[in-house]
Amino acid sequence: MYSLLLLAFASFALSLFLTPLVRDLALRFGVVDRPDHQRKIHKVPIPRVGGVAILAATIGAYALLLLFRLTAGAIVWSGVPFAFRLLPAVAVIFGVGLVDDIFEVRPRYKLAAEIVAAILAWSSGIRLIGIGHYFFSAPLSFAVTLLWIVACSNAVNLIDGVDGLAAGVGLFATITTLIAALLHQRIDLAFAIVPLAGALLAFLRFNFSPASIFLGDCGSLTIGFLLGCYGIMWSEKSTTLLSMTAPLLVLSVPLVDTGLAIARRFLRQQPLFRADRAHIHHKLLSQGMTPRRVALVLYGFCGLAGAAGLIVTATREQYHVFVLIIVCLAAWLGIQNLGYSEFGVAGRLAFGGSFQRLLNAQLALIRFEQELSAGTTLEQCWELICRECPQFGFSGIELHLDGVGWHGKIATGWHVRIEFPGYGHMILVREPGATPPGSSAVLFVLFVDCISRVFLHKLNEFKSTQSELPVYAQAD
Repeated sequence: MYSLLLLAFASFALSLFLTPLVRDLALRFGVVDRPDHQRKIHKVPIPRVGGVAILAATIGAYALLLLFRLTAGAIVWSGVPFAFRLLPAVAVIFGVGLVDDIFEVRPRYKLAAEIVAAILAWSSGIRLIGIGHYFFSAPLSFAVTLLWIVACSNAVNLIDGVDGLAAGVGLFATITTLIAALLHQRIDLAFAIVPLAGALLAFLRFNFSPASIFLGDCGSLTIGFLLGCYGIMWSEKSTTLLSMTAPLLVLSVPLVDTGLAIARRFLRQQPLFRADRAHIHHKLLSQGMTPRRVALVLYGFCGLAGAAGLIVTATREQYHVFVLIIVCLAAWLGIQNLGYSEFGVAGRLAFGGSFQRLLNAQLALIRFEQELSAGTTLEQCWELICRECPQFGFSGIELHLDGVGWHGKIATGWHVRIEFPGYGHMILVREPGATPPGSSAVLFVLFVDCISRVFLHKLNEFKSTQSELPVYAQAD
């Protein structure tokens, strides 16, 4: 216990000393995050390499423990071979973050480096080998481990958008994991995580709103990476079916934020790596909260999630599903209040019948284009267009070819005019308030585009096979 206290105190003191030193050096060399009055709302340039102080404090704490030669030093020495195996992975994730903080790295290259670091971690022995009594094959273990570590790294990185938020989330996760390690007498895990907790606690002195230094990618990526590794270590001794539930709960806030970011960018067909102002903390800021209050609110959710994780790891397996249901319900209610319109629309499409109507309309459009392309006479094509117009929200139609009118149903309202160069034009009439199938204006635009393309092609085809086009037709 004394050794754990020494590690915690040493990392805390070193971080308290090194953080302002790193901050001043970053200011001197211009390694700062400059405000853009959009996503970066701080008023002055702020150093962004706080991860340097945290990593240095963590390593320094181990060095001091070994110098004091306490009995627990043997535990640390026994973990040195593993630490040396994991060190290349930490170096890669920290290095790419530091380079990004100084020079900026394209997201695809940063993701590639994260994958390399995860591969190195897997090679060092950090492996998800199974769930409960089901063991993964080597390829599946490799894939799941990489996915988990990369997800955790990016989750903490993406949530680092408000003063003190990522460091505080990391602190809650480390403290929860530490308590779990002590409850289960996982002394090796406790010694691995204590210095990070002490360093983060001291760093918050300078990082909480108003911050004088930021974590930077070198800090947030490294913290997320280490938490992902510690989560695997936490779960590896478990024999329950939901062995990864506790680590998932501890990191649920950043992981949910990352999942929401991926889902809404997919739904909006936006690049997955493009930064935006729609993360959870941005939504809370848009509701009028101050950065300090946003951080405190999310700390509260992290604390509740951490408590749920401890309940899962300390209680019988039959209660795990109940706890998970409660947490999922709370998360769903919280997301509902954030105002993500994408998910509301997607939900209505999926469960309100709109998806089926939209699908049927898309199929009807495909069928219409195929039948129009297969028409053998102008009259056949004209009758097909007149018959299908109402399905796509049009109540009237006129066709003027070579100065001669072809009239379908006459109606009043606003109209769309489609030009056929060298032949004439078509007018489609839409009554005010008419709604196309599936309630999608996109379909009626696609219908107009289909006529513009395919009917013009048919006119050229008929012109090439006949001396002249028919001069008149009437459709009811």
